[in-house]
Amino acid sequence: MLKRFLPLVALLSVTVSSPALAQGVTSSADPRATEAGREILHEGGTAADAAIAMVAVLTLVEPQSSGVGGGGFMVHHNAKDGSISTIDGREMAPASAKPDRFLGPDGKARGYMDVIPGGLSVGVPGNVRLMEMAHKKWGKLEWKALFQPAIKLAEEGYLVTPALNNWLVQFEPMWKEFPAPKAIYYVDGKPAPVGTRIKNPAYAKLLRDIAARGPEAFYSGANAKAISDAVANAPRHPSQLTVKDIAAYKAKERPAVCTTYRVYKVCGMGPPSSGATTVFGILGMIEGWDMKAMGKDNPMSWHLLSEAMQLSYADRAAYLGDGDFVDVPVKGLLDKAYLAERRQLISPYGAAGHYEPGTPPGAKPRAAAPPVQEQGTTHFVAVDKDGNLVSMTSTVESIFGSQLMANGYFLNNELTDFDLAPTEGGVPTANRVEAGKRPLSSMSPTVVYGPDGKVILAVGSAGGKRIIMHVTKVLVGVLDWGLDAKTAMELPNLFFGRDGVLIENNEAGKAIAAKMKPFGYSFTATSLGSKLNAVERTAEGWRGAADPRGPGSSSIDGAPAQN
Repeated sequence: MLKRFLPLVALLSVTVSSPALAQGVTSSADPRATEAGREILHEGGTAADAAIAMVAVLTLVEPQSSGVGGGGFMVHHNAKDGSISTIDGREMAPASAKPDRFLGPDGKARGYMDVIPGGLSVGVPGNVRLMEMAHKKWGKLEWKALFQPAIKLAEEGYLVTPALNNWLVQFEPMWKEFPAPKAIYYVDGKPAPVGTRIKNPAYAKLLRDIAARGPEAFYSGANAKAISDAVANAPRHPSQLTVKDIAAYKAKERPAVCTTYRVYKVCGMGPPSSGATTVFGILGMIEGWDMKAMGKDNPMSWHLLSEAMQLSYADRAAYLGDGDFVDVPVKGLLDKAYLAERRQLISPYGAAGHYEPGTPPGAKPRAAAPPVQEQGTTHFVAVDKDGNLVSMTSTVESIFGSQLMANGYFLNNELTDFDLAPTEGGVPTANRVEAGKRPLSSMSPTVVYGPDGKVILAVGSAGGKRIIMHVTKVLVGVLDWGLDAKTAMELPNLFFGRDGVLIENNEAGKAIAAKMKPFGYSFTATSLGSKLNAVERTAEGWRGAADPRGPGSSSIDGAPAQN
């Protein structure tokens, strides 16, 4: 079925977008996954089919970021009836998980980096159940066909990229305690150099089993036992995640969260994602200013974005969690009158300096917890020839997740996305650990509809809690400043930290930072990488785009991946 995958030289190239007519388009953070999705579309598969194939390949070629050992969120647009649907494949805490899970003997929260590696951080993986639900609802090709690209790569081998090698080298000290990844990714006792051909027969065998028997091959039997044993026998923080926990996992279809921004309709993923509410909260606040007239080079534009960002993140910290366990005031957070009130806290002339959560309609008093970090994430997009579209973000949480492996894939450390301290000021937090609960996420797969009701853009990113701002930046760039998706991706990334507002340390970012002093606070230029992927509708048809900061690619059905 597959043509030969791209040679390593293609992986070193910067992506360019390419136009397409009535053809399918894929975009991902690795050309081999992009190509797998394109091949599925070429075989007559749907956007959902292509996304499933990309999950399986990304597990293999981008193991530091995502995979079947993690979870994800999928947003799906149905071209036939115009409906928008979302699937929650977020990982779940096992039955043994209690609110004090991450507290030390002194009753205080353990250090974040202490609890990531090992068994304590592993949640029940959700991606395979998500893939199953997506295929049943929107798939066209046979289930077994969707795993052939990944099986071929796992058996015949794939080449180590500079990105993968970089992470292998960085994690060399960590893996002294973790022999399983070294057995796959080391050559002569050292991290595999760039260009090394890696084979993964254990993963290929698992995929053949899943292809033949369906998701039960993952959630029961030998694979479920392998997950449970890896957690129980972890070299750090051995814990309990039983085969019963794994068998009980269900993906959930949840209502999409949608609102309007100017003449556009924007839709995304609801809780346990904080993506849609926080992104749309920022947009709702800046909607009161003419961002188009100010433009991308005006320091006022970036000042307003930074103030709205910090106010929306304050609400995120106070109110967001798994909606099955806590009341999340989604409608209140997106209420136009509430956002207009929040907008009044923003002075065009200076920074507020402090940013407290508001009280959206329907909200109950809630303690605000500090945000947690997540970095092992990826995003990919597919649109098929009929116009069906998938925007999906997938993650193992940190780089290489928990560092534990089962059958050739990494297990997530998703439980560290819960608040490590279950209370703040004596009040329980919305995102505290509880059995069966799904941790809060910043993943923000987003779909935008134009005034004619047709999809014009789908976008998402990796980047931990910065994902929200990476996506917001692209939305403002496209919808307000009239940029194409790739040019919007090239805008400097924006975030905040203990040292105030942070902006990407590139030429554009440094130029903006130099203009910010009149607003009373500094913009610090620093490293703020991103891994955005998108598709957009143009006058000529669909076009894919990938973040030029990495090796990602876009591809048109009928043509190899464009780099």
